[in-house]
Amino acid sequence: MHTHADRPLRKIKCFADDAGVSVRTLHLYDRLGLLKPAAVTESGYRLYGEEELERLEHILALRFVGFNLEQIKELLHGSNRPLSIALRMQRDVIAREKRRLDFALAAIDEAERALAKCEVTERWQILRKIIEVFMMENDWSWTQNYYSEEAREKIDARRRSTPKAVIEQGERDWAALLADVEEATASGVDPSSAQALALAERWRALVAQFTQGDPEIARGLNRLWSDTAHRPRDFKRPWSDEADAFIKKALNCESSGGAVDGD
Repeated sequence: MHTHADRPLRKIKCFADDAGVSVRTLHLYDRLGLLKPAAVTESGYRLYGEEELERLEHILALRFVGFNLEQIKELLHGSNRPLSIALRMQRDVIAREKRRLDFALAAIDEAERALAKCEVTERWQILRKIIEVFMMENDWSWTQNYYSEEAREKIDARRRSTPKAVIEQGERDWAALLADVEEATASGVDPSSAQALALAERWRALVAQFTQGDPEIARGLNRLWSDTAHRPRDFKRPWSDEADAFIKKALNCESSGGAVDGD
């Protein structure tokens, strides 16, 4: 046992064993400037004490929740980003990965059910089709970034508790409404007409069905559809730009009570 400024110090092998890490890990942390030894003997032995053990525990805790070494170094060197905010951001990263894994598990479950019923010659085609569906669904995962953590938890909980038939009916209602909006746009319907306002009322009702009056979910939805700069390049909105302009005018007219009879 060595001492340094009245502190008991241990050689690296003993310290590593006590801390439950490898000597190689301590060498790496030293090289990166994450965890320097308290002292180095004339013979070149690294020595560590309780302060280094406490810092190592901080590093291991941050590693456990998924931060990489560069991020940990920034946090431990007095980053301008508070730890609470960094942890919240990391939680979002892990939550997105969890949703991706949940999609993958669902795809595997579906594949197992399908493969048990099909002919051997069809198995690869069925697996490919299921993966295509999974990828299509997963492509929408970026939309979650527009919602707060609280809103995402509410949406996920509602999705789990809502019967599949209700979700599918909602999808059919949206598909029918979008088709009607596109048709009205192509036909030159006046956005202030009774026909357009009826479409706006249906639109608002379906949005309300999704948000259920929750302002946090509504804010996320508004951010999602108003931000055109940060969407994936290959993303295509389910309705045209012309239809978008039409329904926005109709919604404005509906809000201001500007119905015009006779169209």
